[in-house]
Amino acid sequence: MDNFVFQLPTKILFGRGMESQIGAEVALYSKKALLHFGGSSAEKSGLLGRVRASLKAAGVEWVELGGVKPNPVVSLVRKGIALCRAEKVGFVLAVGGGSVIDSAKAIAAGFHYSGDVWDFYTGAAPNPEIALPVGTVLTIPAAGSESSCGSVITNEEGALKRAVNADCLYPRVSVLNPELAFTLPANQVANGVADIMAHLMERYFTNVTHVEFTDRLIEATLRTVIAAAPRLLAKATDYDAWAEVMWAGSIAHNNLLDRGRVGDWASHDIEHELSGIYDIAHGAGLAVIFPAWMKYNLSHDLARFAQFAVRVWGVEPDYFNQEAIAREGIARIEAFWKSLGLPTRLSGLGIGLDRVAEMARKCTAGDTHTVGQFVKLRSADIEKIYRLAE
Repeated sequence: MDNFVFQLPTKILFGRGMESQIGAEVALYSKKALLHFGGSSAEKSGLLGRVRASLKAAGVEWVELGGVKPNPVVSLVRKGIALCRAEKVGFVLAVGGGSVIDSAKAIAAGFHYSGDVWDFYTGAAPNPEIALPVGTVLTIPAAGSESSCGSVITNEEGALKRAVNADCLYPRVSVLNPELAFTLPANQVANGVADIMAHLMERYFTNVTHVEFTDRLIEATLRTVIAAAPRLLAKATDYDAWAEVMWAGSIAHNNLLDRGRVGDWASHDIEHELSGIYDIAHGAGLAVIFPAWMKYNLSHDLARFAQFAVRVWGVEPDYFNQEAIAREGIARIEAFWKSLGLPTRLSGLGIGLDRVAEMARKCTAGDTHTVGQFVKLRSADIEKIYRLAE
């Protein structure tokens, strides 16, 4: 196990009706906030009304910026930064899923920066060290952004989807009320489950040894999500199943489960090129890319893939044929995701192979760097993974 530092600054308010307390939490930081959200669903459900009432009761003024879409774009982030500066806002409150939260974090990061916020995402500027405080009211368990230090934004110019991670981007407070997920359509449920599972698997496949404790935590979290997901599709208002998935999604990406180990993250980088160009759901893209990545890298650590198959998917162990065990584990992942209605091939997303070479080059910035830590991949490797996912 490697040396590590762990500190989670996000205060979690978990459970029924907790959004009523968000105003008092925001008031601890500022008397004026940006209320940031997506489309009309939060309004129609009454959630935005309850949030506004909570802010008003706490004496917090606010301005609003809606319009966040999946794969949030930098143009709206720039608009939000300008609005916050003009209105002298001191807090950014995101009401929505990972896209809204990531957009809110980008606005918070850009507020104090004299250059273009996109600089943080390209590496043209160092990671931000100061940002407006951010809070969230989560409506879609998936991205884990409600208690992570990361933000992913797409630049429409060049269809580039890039990430930044900085301690100042941890939300100060997040509301996790499972009831707020009751109205999600089945495809968003499935995409969210795949995203959560991918966050866990990115951490699981590591070259660091003697990490049994976090191995077991990741395995248990995966098994919990796998058991709960079919219940959500069978009954969208299953509070207990949503509670399991919502908490698992937050734990999966708040950096607890990668302490003392180095995760991979190539599958996320490879998928970002897909959703950056084709504007697909991130979880759906991961359901296609992750099994292909596993097949391509199977020989790197066959024992770890076999362990994953046995402990997570219940494959019968066979120490004389670890490859068969490992491949069965991959087959069960694909079968599970298919059972949720997810595609596991590019063709299922309506994507061909005509741009795979371009995406592979973009992923590695023209082969100037590699992606992934478990196995370091160059553009030729990434192109082969896309082709495995055909």
